[in-house]
Amino acid sequence: MDNVRSAGVLLHISSLPAKYGIGSLGKEAYRFAKRLKKAGVRYWQILPLVQTGYGDSPYQSVSCSSGNPYFIDLDLLAEQGLLTKKELKALVRKGDVDYGALYTERYQTLRTAYSRFAFDSAEFRAYVDEGTHEDYALFMTAKTVFGGSFIDWEEDLRRHESAALEKLRTDYHEEYLFWLFLQYEFDLQWKALKQYCNSLGIRIIGDIPLYVAYDSADVWAHPELFKLDEDLKPKKVAGVPPDYFSETGQLWGNPVFDWEAHQKEGYRWWRSRLNQALETYDVVRIDHFRGLDRYYEVDAGEETAVNGEWQDGPKDELFEGIDKTRIIAEDLGEIDDGVRSLIKRTG
Repeated sequence: MDNVRSAGVLLHISSLPAKYGIGSLGKEAYRFAKRLKKAGVRYWQILPLVQTGYGDSPYQSVSCSSGNPYFIDLDLLAEQGLLTKKELKALVRKGDVDYGALYTERYQTLRTAYSRFAFDSAEFRAYVDEGTHEDYALFMTAKTVFGGSFIDWEEDLRRHESAALEKLRTDYHEEYLFWLFLQYEFDLQWKALKQYCNSLGIRIIGDIPLYVAYDSADVWAHPELFKLDEDLKPKKVAGVPPDYFSETGQLWGNPVFDWEAHQKEGYRWWRSRLNQALETYDVVRIDHFRGLDRYYEVDAGEETAVNGEWQDGPKDELFEGIDKTRIIAEDLGEIDDGVRSLIKRTG
């Protein structure tokens, strides 16, 4: 970040004006960037862009490395010949975002676009071979085919065993490629928008939620990195203790990290996550940063967050080898001397 006093605006993509029911990475995003430039604003804080799961919250994503297919601009797909004007006209929606309708209708539209996509192109095959979204695509394929949470799937698939993954990939290859197609189109549109913003002198502030959702590709593929029992169910869940917001605290329910397991693998998963975010955005804000110094955990099954305990997080070990100059620490929550010291040590 520049050491220059600058103004920023927070606006999620979903909140942009839109013809098709939700904001997108299309012309309204470019128009908004122009307005920021005209106003002398140098930062656009954009919040998580991840694909939402149950409850439609970007802080409960099916994969922390995904892009939300709802934000794929349909007009840009039409320019590729993947949708027709008649199809677009039938999708025009006004008013507030209706997530129920989106879930029912938008994926049907994206499947129509996929049916016309040249997925044997060299560019797409190279994207697939990179393997960046492999676990995501397999997870979403399994959810589409078998439904429910990963905990309900057959044992070998539930435990992410290689033979079961290969069978899933082979038996449902078209479905598997569909989910990779969505990430491919999202990435193309996002990179183009970010490049345009940067050309105007506007930098993008992205957002990493500290925790991931239990029913996610992240937990399914890496259960050893979370405090789960032998049946892959959470032993401890995240929250915050009672405070001036709530007499019973906040019980978020996300599985908490097994930081000893992360330390043994050199924090590889977390550092990969941070580096990917730093590639996606110009600046990264870590939500609930205080949880990296000490975090609050509650036994799974508790009805409130009253009976929890504070545990040590990874502290500055996590940030070794990371470009810390482009990271912002969120300062909400119970900020004590430990958090202040961590912020000072990491810069």
